[in-house]
Amino acid sequence: MALDFWGMAPQDKSIWFGVLALMVVEIGLITPPVGIVLYVVNRLVPDIPMSATFRGVLPYLVSDIARILLVVFVPSLTLLLFRIG
Repeated sequence: MALDFWGMAPQDKSIWFGVLALMVVEIGLITPPVGIVLYVVNRLVPDIPMSATFRGVLPYLVSDIARILLVVFVPSLTLLLFRIG
């Protein structure tokens, strides 16, 4: 927390890092080939092949990567809700 990252206060950095860490874990849960959520969803509908499940996740991965880039380069968006509430 002592690093000067985007000029944020240490409390703001801890909130920002927590949000960022949760987003990255969520991406890890749906990313092939290790994503456990993909295997759970595929077992719920056994008629659909695993490759179709992998392809179905791709739009979400693209939007998640865009969201991560936005949070990394504009951290004030993450902290906006905490300042309002």
